[in-house]
Amino acid sequence: METTPANLPELLYIHDPLCGWCYGMSPNINQLQQDFAGRVDVSVLCGGMVTGEDVGPIAETWDYLKQALGDVERTTGVEFGAAFRELGAAGEYTYNSEPPSRAITAFRQITQDPARTVAFAHAVQAALFRDGQDLNNPTAYNELLLPFGVDVVEFQRRWAAPETARATQQEFAAVARIGVEGLPTAIVRIGEQGYVLARGYQPYQQLRAGLEQLLQQEGA
Repeated sequence: METTPANLPELLYIHDPLCGWCYGMSPNINQLQQDFAGRVDVSVLCGGMVTGEDVGPIAETWDYLKQALGDVERTTGVEFGAAFRELGAAGEYTYNSEPPSRAITAFRQITQDPARTVAFAHAVQAALFRDGQDLNNPTAYNELLLPFGVDVVEFQRRWAAPETARATQQEFAAVARIGVEGLPTAIVRIGEQGYVLARGYQPYQQLRAGLEQLLQQEGA
């Protein structure tokens, strides 16, 4: 009987649900997760990009965001949907990282499965950037949960629970302590050592080559 090796190297993907460049990077992380299955564990953390005083109507940043969308699309190959562009142009949507990050926290708590949480985190991004969903509304997540087989009632209970909100804030604080300078960031932990694999978006082949080199260098 084969056993999975304990203490695999970990790829820590630090992103934010409202980060357009992260939306472009997430498919590459999902691909890495598939290609390095059994060699590297992949998990995702939320960075809390838009919190506190930065929370407000999307109208406040839409001119900047609108300009950035084209750059992200050209560089990464992802597409921002017409529904998201309409949401931005209308200007009323409240841009706030906490509710979708709390959804990812709740999903992780229920499934206890970091690998599936990476896929769910990208589904959350697509719900906003492709489909123009309101990530501040808890019912927006119900359909996203279906492919993962997660109970909607349990998810909604967790999403609304004060302890989930606290855990999300603790995650933001943990990312701040790591000293991440921008999102997305990918860090590889091998034993007690941490290595920055990517600061900002990187194409898949570059990520793959960098990760392979790190693993060989550390004999992992």
